[in-house]
Order: sequence, then C-alpha cells, then structure tokens
Amino acid sequence: MVSWSRIARRIRVPLGFAFTILFLWLAHPTRASLLTGFGIAAIGLIIRALASGHVRKNEQLTTSGPYAHLRNPLYFGSLILAGGFAVAALSCWIVAVMILFFLSIYLPVIRAEEDFLRRQFPEFDEYARQVPRLIPRLRPFGNVNGAFSWDLYWKHREYNAAVGVVVLMLALTAKMVWWHGG
Repeated sequence: MVSWSRIARRIRVPLGFAFTILFLWLAHPTRASLLTGFGIAAIGLIIRALASGHVRKNEQLTTSGPYAHLRNPLYFGSLILAGGFAVAALSCWIVAVMILFFLSIYLPVIRAEEDFLRRQFPEFDEYARQVPRLIPRLRPFGNVNGAFSWDLYWKHREYNAAVGVVVLMLALTAKMVWWHGG
C-alpha cells in the first residue's frame, strides 16, 4: 500500500497550481496588502535561495547556512512565502486553505524526507536533536563552515520560485487594478 507521504509528494505541485487558480479567484488585494505581502514573500525567497545554495541533495547532510538554524529552511521559506501571499490576497479563506495544505501535504512530506535523511546519514539523529524542524534557533548548530554556492542555486533551479512570486504578484496587481479599481 502506498503511504500518504508518497501520494502527498506526487500531488503537491499539481495541487499547488490548482490552488493558484482558487487563490486568484478569492484574492482581494489592495496596494497596502500587495506591498506588505511582497515584502514578506521576498524574505521567504531569500531564505529559500540561501538554503538552495547550501544543500547538496542526497550527497551529504547539510548543516551549514540556514541548515545550521533549522532542519527545513526550504519549507520554512515556503511558509513565509505563503504568508506573504496570504497578506497580499486579504482573504481568510486563502489562509484556511494554506493551513490545510501545509498540514495535510507538506508536513507528511517533511516527515518522509527526514526519515530518508535518518536512513541515509547516521549523523542526522544528533542533528535533529539539536536543530528544530521549522522554528529557527538563533545560535547556529555545530562548528560547520559552508559557503553559499551560486552553482547549487542554479542547479536546484531555485530561480523558479522568484519567477513564480513575480508572476503571481503581477496577477494580483492586475486583479486589483482591473476588478477593484486599484
């Protein structure tokens, strides 16, 4: 029998695109909500970019950069991005769907990925004891020095997140201007 985490991993991207349509339909952006939401989303993008430039997927346990502060900085950055979009959209329904999406799709995926890391890297258990899953710790873990790599950023195609943010914010701006008189 296929586990829910495997199903969630497969459907999260298509569901995300479907949610985008619902998001645009339910959104009621204003100038203030767009500016504030974009500022919050930009913080999420920066966190995701920094994480992407440190992680060497399936090669080594990454504990440098944002990974020294929390185990899942890519998901943390995505949560901040989602928060920025929720602020930009000004819709309680969107917030409710985002919370449901995170709890039912992303949490099981995070747990499954951590199970994989636990099997792949014996040092993961100690890392997991020291570093929180999604709430950053102020003091970095260990004495690991790792540099950000633009090559990794490009390899992981993290720029797609930035493109997505810009496109969706432009769509929200268009909705505000054309349908709500901006």
